[in-house]
Amino acid sequence: MQLSQLRQEFVLHFGEMGSRWGINRTVGQIYALLFLADEPLCADQIVEALGFSRSNVSMGLKELQSWNLVRLRHRPDDRRDYFTTPADLWEIVRTLVAERKKREIDPTLSKLRELEMTRPAPGDEAAHARIAELRRLIETLTRFHAELEALETERLVALLNMGARLGKVAAGAGRLLPMRRKA
Repeated sequence: MQLSQLRQEFVLHFGEMGSRWGINRTVGQIYALLFLADEPLCADQIVEALGFSRSNVSMGLKELQSWNLVRLRHRPDDRRDYFTTPADLWEIVRTLVAERKKREIDPTLSKLRELEMTRPAPGDEAAHARIAELRRLIETLTRFHAELEALETERLVALLNMGARLGKVAAGAGRLLPMRRKA
């Protein structure tokens, strides 16, 4: 399977960006290939298209499955597993946000709650207060995320578009009104 120039550039870029997003390059490239594929691909097709070893592709697919970013498909009279990504971009974004929250935010919030429950040692009162402040902020953002997650996609898109318009209005007002600074 030969990749077009467009697909090849996208796959390579996604691999580079993947390393910045906390996944390895191979996993990023596998995902990009599946994302652009016209139909589900089996591991052998991925190996052929990307030139990776079969074991790297298998490990990459397992990682993508653990993130709930790929879907397993089967074909009649074919024992191989085929993989695809969700067609709905918003489903992909929601999945990524939920998985990152589960893997990064939730454990951090648990640790902050645990630390806040301890009595601070002498001299740690300010650090203890900062931990409590950070916990409250993360809990606020988590509640906000839960509210956004409950919205239907159409309403979420409308809200985001409204936010973009409000941002432009606020930026324009900022040029007209002096900014108050905290003391």
